[in-house]
Amino acid sequence: MRILVIEDDEALADVLARGLRQNGMAVDLADDGEAGVEKAEITPYDVVVLDRGLPGISGDDVCSALIAMETTPRIIMLTAAGNVDARIEGLSLGADDYLPKPFVMAELIARIRALARRPNSATPPQLSAGDLLIDTGKHTASRAGTPLALTKKEFGVLETIVAAQGRVVSSEALLERVWDEEADPFTNAVRITVMTLRRKLGEPPLVETVIGVGYRLMTDS
Repeated sequence: MRILVIEDDEALADVLARGLRQNGMAVDLADDGEAGVEKAEITPYDVVVLDRGLPGISGDDVCSALIAMETTPRIIMLTAAGNVDARIEGLSLGADDYLPKPFVMAELIARIRALARRPNSATPPQLSAGDLLIDTGKHTASRAGTPLALTKKEFGVLETIVAAQGRVVSSEALLERVWDEEADPFTNAVRITVMTLRRKLGEPPLVETVIGVGYRLMTDS
């Protein structure tokens, strides 16, 4: 899951990024509204965590800009104003959820995952391929009823490949989707992660390498 955090408080943004990454999410940061909109125009984020009280372009205007995009991400708006009127106003702008500061990280994570499970989200709440079952909300996977002990990156790679339904997913796309903008574009992390993932998935194989192109789900498995 690819997340964009638009927050001008550097310390809070760092805490959010670390907490979300520890829970298997790829996180990009923007410290003002203009930078946030520019990143969202380039990258199709699943969820945007948006501070309403941004300097320059306000959070309200950023929310409107995000909603106007061809691919609209889910939006969780953060604000220091926790009264009901402020929440109603934030939701009326088109935000999907509204979280007053201060908040508990576990609640933000739960809300992000709840948004990702909504029917019109980019990734369905459950994915399957043969005897493989992936629960994107619970972040679990099993094959033939046996739970798979996957790392966060292995789960992200598997989720992305299965969601592509047989279409080839390039290493670059996996790096962008499962890691984030901090990742080294020349790293061999994707290849190594796919290798360990295949070992854990067992036989018959589910992930095929398309030489020079990327990886795809073996739909005949």
